[in-house]
Amino acid sequence: MIFATVAALALSAEPAAVVTIDPKHRLVEGVASDGKTIWVSSVLDRTIIACRRTCRDLTVLPEGLHPLGIAWDDRRKRLWIAAECPELPNIVKCDRGALLAIDRKGELQARISPPLGSFHVGDVSASRGEVFVSDSQNGAVYRLLPGGKALMAIALPGIGKSGQGSVLDPTGKLLVTSDYSQGISTIDLASGFRTLLPRLANKSLLRGVDGLARCGDSYFGIYNGSAPGRLFALRVGPEGVDYIDLVDGLRLPDPTQLTFDGKRLLVVSDAGWELAAKDTPRTSGAPIVAIPLSKDCKLL
Repeated sequence: MIFATVAALALSAEPAAVVTIDPKHRLVEGVASDGKTIWVSSVLDRTIIACRRTCRDLTVLPEGLHPLGIAWDDRRKRLWIAAECPELPNIVKCDRGALLAIDRKGELQARISPPLGSFHVGDVSASRGEVFVSDSQNGAVYRLLPGGKALMAIALPGIGKSGQGSVLDPTGKLLVTSDYSQGISTIDLASGFRTLLPRLANKSLLRGVDGLARCGDSYFGIYNGSAPGRLFALRVGPEGVDYIDLVDGLRLPDPTQLTFDGKRLLVVSDAGWELAAKDTPRTSGAPIVAIPLSKDCKLL
């Protein structure tokens, strides 16, 4: 029934750019919001940008750490940052990234990594005081321990292949995760049991999903496994996962991350990865697209 309603309303949605990031920030990856401020991660210049009526550079990360996924933690009042050294021109290779936290002023509050092994973080989520970060190179998923100073693997390295977005389910008991190569899975936080979900339509796997977000019982995902990218409404259940386009006919040039700010979905719709890989400046800014949702998480 929910999917039928979304499909019926899809044509009425009117996505619009609410913020356009200056093209000097050549590669934009992550987006987060507390409902008032929109934060965006600028990868190449290691900058976190804060936007309200206008945008400003909030802080620059330590040398060697480039921000990818970001998430606002309403309990701790911190912005969590998955910081890494992506394989791009002029970025020095490294074996270990870090999970960083900054406050509203941009001051560094935490820098956390597992004690051993490589750590190539790509995305982070925060909800109900819980923080999860994924490894894009070995599929591991980590949970921030209650003290806020250490991580515990809830999906060990090698179980997945390329960890991406994650989001808590409405009960707070299951973590829904995306592995770029394997598909959508759930992790039971009590038992640690991971279930890879088949795609309901034909029992194959839903690969190529990057960022994830949730509003109520509704899940949303960025698909960028092929160009142009798409924005999915996802139905996730114990029997599997299914999807439709959230907005009928909407195609995005290079989408990466999305977040729900309490009223709308915010989407990085043209990150700039292809230009960055070629070390080519961009001539137009990266738009952050807003898609309004009602209180019951349907399209307005």
